Amino acid sequence: MNTLFRHGHERTFGTFPLKGGALHQAVSAAAETGYRSFDTAQMYGNEAETGEALAATGLAREAFCLTTKVHPDHFSESAFLPSVEESLKRLRVDRVDILMLHWPPADGDISPSLKLLARARREGLTREIAISNYTARMMRDAASLIDEPIVANQVEFHPLLDQSALLAAATETGIPLASYCSVARGAVFEHPEFAAIGERYDKSAAQVVLRWILQKGVPITTMSTKRANMETNFDVMGFTLSSVDMARIDAKTATGLRVVTADLVPWAPDWD
Repeated sequence: MNTLFRHGHERTFGTFPLKGGALHQAVSAAAETGYRSFDTAQMYGNEAETGEALAATGLAREAFCLTTKVHPDHFSESAFLPSVEESLKRLRVDRVDILMLHWPPADGDISPSLKLLARARREGLTREIAISNYTARMMRDAASLIDEPIVANQVEFHPLLDQSALLAAATETGIPLASYCSVARGAVFEHPEFAAIGERYDKSAAQVVLRWILQKGVPITTMSTKRANMETNFDVMGFTLSSVDMARIDAKTATGLRVVTADLVPWAPDWD
């Protein structure tokens, strides 16, 4: 089973691109809704505010899972561990639960940053380690490069993008996938099929999409500043899509919509 499912962290609240009062209010509302897994990154520029907001919830440290990600600019041996230590200070914690490499390095050589990630775990800066935006080939290489278990490859994952190659690599390598852009930044709502399927379950289009991802064995990350949407996104555990409806949604992956491309992020790899 996916490690995040096993620990009850199949639903994560993402903090990008929130800052300031909006972030504080959103994290507070998410915690009240029931979220116990929170995601940030050095790249987001909001670690300190996320740490503040989580402290203000009153949740005990052991009650929530906290993920942050190392910026590719910090992948050198001299910068990596100091950047993680700074992240911990900003987040007000002794260690994070999951430390990710946010993107593959620009030169494509994943070995140095992976070994530094493993070292961060050995030195107690994180409970678990993970990767993000790795291709299937990179996943296979990563599995052989370090001995420490990699608990996730967080990637864009939604019903408008065929990620079957990554799902196959997850099975092959034992590195589970986790999802970001779970509703394709709203693009799923342009496709009436999801709402039509939802009518049969008395669920919204968003809930159908998120449930499909979960039934693929992939944890979800969602973000909203609206309490009602947070609650809707959280309430996806009490129903199961039929195999027929899963197949109908599977067919939508042929749409081929990738939200996060090299036009937006210079570290984006050539996807397989």
